[in-house]
Amino acid sequence: FKQIEQWASDRNLIEGATRQAQFMKLAEELGEVAECLAKGLPLDELKKEIGDMIVVLTILAAQSGTDVEACAVAAYDKIKHRTGRMVDGVFIKDGD
Repeated sequence: FKQIEQWASDRNLIEGATRQAQFMKLAEELGEVAECLAKGLPLDELKKEIGDMIVVLTILAAQSGTDVEACAVAAYDKIKHRTGRMVDGVFIKDGD
């Protein structure tokens, strides 16, 4: 993640771009993941597109004054005690 941050910094993507623009880039990359899944593209292609989303999220986190690893920890802390069940392939949280 530090290498991604350095790459982005070297290209002025952290200070020189907006979080809104980065979010739009994330939406674009999400579409590319969806395309891989819809078309049944090879795993190598899916990996690249998921990786692109990780790059964009890493930059967005840096633009926001944090890092993607801290975001992952915060997300895990949020879900670690969550319980629920699968219904028709969808996880339903207890209480929903």
